[in-house]
Amino acid sequence: MTELSIGEVAERTGLSVHALRFYEREGLLVGPVRRTAGGRRRYAVLDVRWLEICVRLRESGMPLADLRRFAELVRQGPGNEAERLRLLDAHRQRVDERIRELEECRSLIAWKTAVYADHLERGEAAGLWDPTAENRSARA
Repeated sequence: MTELSIGEVAERTGLSVHALRFYEREGLLVGPVRRTAGGRRRYAVLDVRWLEICVRLRESGMPLADLRRFAELVRQGPGNEAERLRLLDAHRQRVDERIRELEECRSLIAWKTAVYADHLERGEAAGLWDPTAENRSARA
């Protein structure tokens, strides 16, 4: 069985050594991390796969408490899959909502860049959003 050092796992997952220790302390791993006789952490390939899932869930905004609960459910083994599904589905819904919000932001930015590009192309950019202009109704 291939085991990896904490540095190797950090490199593979993109997490810092400090973050890996934090994940372990917070109970976010599905199994105990094996230690050498000298106390050095040794990770299995399965640990790395789990950490990659954790990284994606955190990057997508999953609250630490939810990730902790998910890890706890996985550690418990079979029989709680419906609860795992509810937890993941609730998170997916939050991610979907955030994506909708970001799409609205992107739409506004695309509209605004088109306005500026059009004004620049026509040579009419002066006065666009000019807070120093006398007329406060300056075009934005």
